[in-house]
Amino acid sequence: MDSQNVNYHVGQAKGQTEEKASNMADKATSAAQSTKESIQEAGAQMQVKAQDTMDSVKEATGMNK
Repeated sequence: MDSQNVNYHVGQAKGQTEEKASNMADKATSAAQSTKESIQEAGAQMQVKAQDTMDSVKEATGMNK
């Protein structure tokens, strides 16, 4: 193999590696965003349930009057 050919293959390998790394980073970012959204949704649901529970307790004890 001559040096031009070697350099070409090295450049190709580098480009492919960079592309794969970029794709992996994109997937990790997407997974992190999805997790963040899931946690926020779970937190919102917990807040609603806690408020419903408080309202039920107030109703049962007559504190809502």
